[in-house]
Amino acid sequence: MFLFDSIPWQSWVMWFVVLGALIVLNEVTRRWKWAAVAFFVVLPLVLTVFVWPTTAGEGSSTGTWFHWVKVYSALAGCLGFMLLRYVDKLSKNRWMLLFPALILAVNIGEAVIRDFQVAGLQGMHDGVFMVGGAWNYMNGVAGILNALTICGWAGIFVSRDRSKDMIWPDMLWFWIIAYDLWNFAYVYNCVGDHAFYAGAALLISCTIPAFFLKKGAWLQHRAHTLALWMMFTMAVPTFVSSSRFAVDSSHDETALLVVSALSLVVNVAVAVYQVRVIVTRRLNPLRDELFTHLRPYREVREANLPLPTTTGAHQAEPFATV
Repeated sequence: MFLFDSIPWQSWVMWFVVLGALIVLNEVTRRWKWAAVAFFVVLPLVLTVFVWPTTAGEGSSTGTWFHWVKVYSALAGCLGFMLLRYVDKLSKNRWMLLFPALILAVNIGEAVIRDFQVAGLQGMHDGVFMVGGAWNYMNGVAGILNALTICGWAGIFVSRDRSKDMIWPDMLWFWIIAYDLWNFAYVYNCVGDHAFYAGAALLISCTIPAFFLKKGAWLQHRAHTLALWMMFTMAVPTFVSSSRFAVDSSHDETALLVVSALSLVVNVAVAVYQVRVIVTRRLNPLRDELFTHLRPYREVREANLPLPTTTGAHQAEPFATV
């Protein structure tokens, strides 16, 4: 195959099991606060003390600095988003609304650094087979563009329904697709033998909810599914490396180039479109929401924004576009 070596039937079955499990657990942890506390507070503490020091030690495919940083940064995102969702004062604090954008940018930055680092590597490193090359630099640039086009965080609010989701109306489908392509290329470039699950299944597990189950909450979906996956692979690293369900990358240089080129082209297109919107509508990307004129933005906002009080005051709109 172009991207991967042969994919046996049991691996396809397990791919759908992983996809389904991540979607279901994301739904559970976003709908019930007790479940979020159990999965993102209690479970990581237990794993940190009793499991990960053994399973994710030196020589393991998940024993690198990146995997340790990634699991805790993903958990930090989950916890920060829980504070925004469940502590009313924080959800109305302009400075706290910077946190989702910052933690997202930090996660992208970690991957960009790793892409550049892998560019000069060949063969086995940290338990993973590397094929470094120009594609790493291409995708690193795509990641930088993806981070720079994060926008509209001042418009984040908590949904009015019982799940109290963190809604980010300005994070629309074109940015999400650009992120997915960049992140898949990153995983394919840097941990290619994990990309069948950690690239495709993991990214689709947060994109499906963002498009069909709870629109506007993509970053929350992403944080939950990423944290769940990272905790699992840190505890069971052989699942993606040597189990009967593992699927190896083809390590084909053409495939690496094509994946990274697509990532770069799409992220350049999103950046160009965003600059055009900023210029033509005379907006400040550090203060304003950019896509208030688009129907998907309006639909997300109208479906989730808390209803006005009887006095007519719009208490839920302190961060409206200036």
